[in-house]
Amino acid sequence: MSDHEFLDWPFFTEQHRHLAVELDRWAQEHLRNLPAGDTDDICRELVRRMGEGGWLRYAVPAGPKGSWGGALEQIDSRIICLIRETFARYHGLADFAFAMQGLGSGAIVLGGSDAQKQFYLPRVARGELIAAFALSEPDAGSDVAAMSCKATPHGADYVLDGVKSWISNGGIADFYCVFARTEFQPGARGISAFIVDSTAQGLDASERIEVMAPHPMAVLKFKECRLPAEALLGTKGEGFKLAMQVLDIFRASVAAAANGFAARALDEALARSKTRQMFGGVLADLQLTQAALGDMATALDASRLLTYRAAWRRDVYQARTTKEAAMAKMFATEQAQQVIDRAVQLFGGQGVVAGEAVEELYRNIRALRIYEGATEVQKLIIARELLRD
Repeated sequence: MSDHEFLDWPFFTEQHRHLAVELDRWAQEHLRNLPAGDTDDICRELVRRMGEGGWLRYAVPAGPKGSWGGALEQIDSRIICLIRETFARYHGLADFAFAMQGLGSGAIVLGGSDAQKQFYLPRVARGELIAAFALSEPDAGSDVAAMSCKATPHGADYVLDGVKSWISNGGIADFYCVFARTEFQPGARGISAFIVDSTAQGLDASERIEVMAPHPMAVLKFKECRLPAEALLGTKGEGFKLAMQVLDIFRASVAAAANGFAARALDEALARSKTRQMFGGVLADLQLTQAALGDMATALDASRLLTYRAAWRRDVYQARTTKEAAMAKMFATEQAQQVIDRAVQLFGGQGVVAGEAVEELYRNIRALRIYEGATEVQKLIIARELLRD
């Protein structure tokens, strides 16, 4: 079922409420009964459908005279969150595919040249190009500043060498926004960003990573990968700052995806508790079940409040929301894990059967507590912001 009661909250305008209803109708029609195929094929099909449906246009801004292909003049964080929550509620890969189009092109939106924006962004918005964000390395995940991948100047060009790991859309992306050292300075200094097309010589994305909630993921190996000067994104040496700005924009939307998973789990738990026969009645008659459902619903509402508070603040005040987004991401992902775990418990043995909705949710939610900054990192970010204030 679709729960739109939270749209009455003052964080939303009529535009948001109308879009959420239309999106839900579209998702019901287009995110069920996807054609059979492997995960790569399904993700490609989802990007195609989202592009045709116009939803990817919300992942990029419109640009001058609409030349970047976006639906709105600026990215609306509340819309991004509503889309991710809805897609996650219907299909985990749909949320993934949408999020990566935004995250993978975010560095181009913020730091790209006019030529880069006009070439890549409209194609991302139409679903013609699949984007990826290549930041993490085998020994540089939470500590991104420890990266060792390097881009060495070679005349007017750069030569990229090193390894990127845990790269979502790795192997199916048409281009990667890659972060590498151009200057050997300590910490985050000296990191730059580049656009690397999947066809670039010296790029090997053949090593795939299989994870518990399947989606395209690979190791990227760069060996003497030559990049033209125009592949540089933004200012040389400012790549780390650019990466953090991109993550700041989309961090609250990770919380929204967690809310979508939790909402689906609550739907499934409610339906199960009303129909599962037990002790002469149904599961919902038991006070322990009612207490669990009450906790689940409260956790979901609290998570949504934090999520849409962060998105609303960014949209309305155009303010930094580093602390608010970190709070939302930390709380929503942790609470969603608990909500889904309780749903599995209410299903009993059926809850751990492969292919059952709550079993899939149980696998889907786990990664959200790690990617785009693990829960422990979010706590550090929140504390740092408090101390700075």
